[in-house]
Amino acid sequence: MISLSDPRIKESLRQAPRKKKPEDPHQMKVNEAPQVSSALFFQYNTQLGPPYHILIDTNFINFSIKNKLDIIQNLMDCLYAKCIPYITDCVLAELEKLGQKYRVALRIIKDPRFERIHCMHKGTYADDCLVQRVTQHKCYIVATNDKDLKRRIRKIPGVPIMYVSQHRYTIERMPDAYGAPKK
Repeated sequence: MISLSDPRIKESLRQAPRKKKPEDPHQMKVNEAPQVSSALFFQYNTQLGPPYHILIDTNFINFSIKNKLDIIQNLMDCLYAKCIPYITDCVLAELEKLGQKYRVALRIIKDPRFERIHCMHKGTYADDCLVQRVTQHKCYIVATNDKDLKRRIRKIPGVPIMYVSQHRYTIERMPDAYGAPKK
């Protein structure tokens, strides 16, 4: 087989030579970097402070029920401050889809102490919704036990993750919290 750079092939079908043009040392170099949130001071998120705003995922509620943990009380015990739990429409829709088995979780969510956040996007995939909301606004702590969602949120700087571990709530990536894992 003849290579595309072979001189026997017509000029119009021939592959361009691989030689790079020498860079002009006087030309200004441009690097594209995403805009870093003004809330971050290095890796520390300055927007986090009491009262804490906590976005709750579906499986966090289910794990809390399995471990017999009162959500609001244990949030306050973990962070030593007032906490406002937030539920998005996607999480509510996800719980409604799960059916009768999860009616206790639905009943807990409908408590007036839980704030509702209305979603403007199409679809009911809660993980995408939470990641999108946290990327836009860095003032939330995400409460989840989902490994994939945790992995996605760890890529976003300055967003703490709360999860259920050893029959209590634990928080990671938040240096001044009581429930933070010891190193």
